Amino acid sequence: MAISSVQITGTGQLLDLSRRLRAVSGAPIQRNMARRVRRAAEPLHRDMQDVIRNLRLAADGRRAGSRGGPSPTSRPFRATLAEAVRISVRTGSNPGARIYVDKGRLPRDISVGVLYQLNDGRLRHPVFGNRSRWTNQRTPALWWDRTVRQHTPRMQSEVARVLEDVRHQLE
Repeated sequence: MAISSVQITGTGQLLDLSRRLRAVSGAPIQRNMARRVRRAAEPLHRDMQDVIRNLRLAADGRRAGSRGGPSPTSRPFRATLAEAVRISVRTGSNPGARIYVDKGRLPRDISVGVLYQLNDGRLRHPVFGNRSRWTNQRTPALWWDRTVRQHTPRMQSEVARVLEDVRHQLE
């Protein structure tokens, strides 16, 4: 299952407004619009990071007699994923904002596919990188989708208000 994204309906209005901004006013109003759209997405960004940091990961039980021990890496898994969540605001031909996981901010041994697995409710991975031993970790399913759904109505109303304000500035 793919991780969902926030889709604001009426993006044709946003596209039309972006074109009118470039033609009429130029940079100041366009920067203001981008800043306000980013502010509309920031609560979702912060909440998504908090959800990832506090995500409950339950591991399968260890077999009798198996050894344990500290992690060979010093980086916390959930905090690393949370730091990779970013906001992108575009004002060009495809205007809008999106929350995404930046692959470049993840360590080389963690792929973006980890988030897809976590959203499905199960993460299967090698034990400390040993590809001959695998384990499962479980998490509440659809946590990404649920967080996005909680913020969608507020973001839609926020973006509609930004569009209306910019439209009044242009008239």
